[in-house]
Amino acid sequence: MSVPQLPLSGITVVSLEQAVAAPYATRQLADLGARVIKVERPGKGDFARRYDTTVHGHSSYFVWLNRSKESLTLDLKDPRGLEILHQLLDGADVFVQNLAPGAADRLGLGVDVLAERWPRLIPCTISGYGTDGPWADRKSYDLLVQCQTGLVSLTGTAEETARVGISVADIAAGMYAYSGVLTALYTRATTGRAHPVEVSLFEALAEWMSQPANYTRYGGTQPPRLGTQHATIAPYGAFTATDGKDVLFSIQNEREWLALCTHFLRRPELAEDPRFATGSARVAHREELNAVVAERIACSEAAEVLKDLEDIGIACAGVNDVAAFLDHPVLAARGRWHEVAVPGGAMVEALLPPADLAGLPARMDPVPSVGEHTEAILAELGRTGDDIAALRADAVV
Repeated sequence: MSVPQLPLSGITVVSLEQAVAAPYATRQLADLGARVIKVERPGKGDFARRYDTTVHGHSSYFVWLNRSKESLTLDLKDPRGLEILHQLLDGADVFVQNLAPGAADRLGLGVDVLAERWPRLIPCTISGYGTDGPWADRKSYDLLVQCQTGLVSLTGTAEETARVGISVADIAAGMYAYSGVLTALYTRATTGRAHPVEVSLFEALAEWMSQPANYTRYGGTQPPRLGTQHATIAPYGAFTATDGKDVLFSIQNEREWLALCTHFLRRPELAEDPRFATGSARVAHREELNAVVAERIACSEAAEVLKDLEDIGIACAGVNDVAAFLDHPVLAARGRWHEVAVPGGAMVEALLPPADLAGLPARMDPVPSVGEHTEAILAELGRTGDDIAALRADAVV
């Protein structure tokens, strides 16, 4: 039985990438069948390889972001290394880079140069704050951007701010780079024109901040920090049951509010109480409402609360830790975990790509070791054994 061809089979992506944002974009392209050649520094490679050593000696970040890629080590400060990169770009469809500000231009890999030499190549630049403007030269990292967009000011409790627990700015930028490249590939296929793609971490996360931005601009004050409570909807948050476990639920409309009052709180009169009769009123009287809800939930164990809420059609969930997430019945029943090989031969569990394409298998190839594919790629480019040996020797760090 033949294996169906993946959507991006035949597309070659060359990436000068590091950390999270660009590797996340290119891994998703690899998921769809693109050949992704990851160009790394000789020796230790992408510094994200050393963020931690928790996954059989490998970084949890790197294992997540770099499956199904080929690793090529090149010293781009050596003219021979740059020449090899140019050879790769001769046959590439996409070039992705998230180097430090100005680094691509110094290597002669700026967008204008790329467009002139390789007019069918789609360059994708991922920066911190954009390639022009007053902050173009600033380095940026995920938490810095969380701070600059105001996200940290919204996250945490009334007493203390907190970072979001994942690299949300990097992930946002990686997602927009991914969708931007897909759009550019489609446009090139339909018009013949290759449009460069540019994404900044700041502007990607700024888009995700649009709701609190609207609330602040037009309401005169920003949404408050309320822990697990929702700033603009009530009741919506976590409450502690009698067994000490937290249950989170959400009321989204008046039908649900009436059901909650009548069948769960067993106080139908609250549905028409002026303090709680509308969504805005419930938010304005949140503390009084939360006290009523907390008293009711504290009378039952979490499992009973969840069943009661589900029975009347109220969206709810227990508050899992990561260990509970790993054992989630939905992931198990839907077969979302798949083994992927990491350097050294160990197998690790990884989630399948979230977008299922009917009839097409997910690509879940190994995570590469540093420079694992260097010799094969150089030979493919017509480099002789002596050339390869010389380049490998000079690249030892």
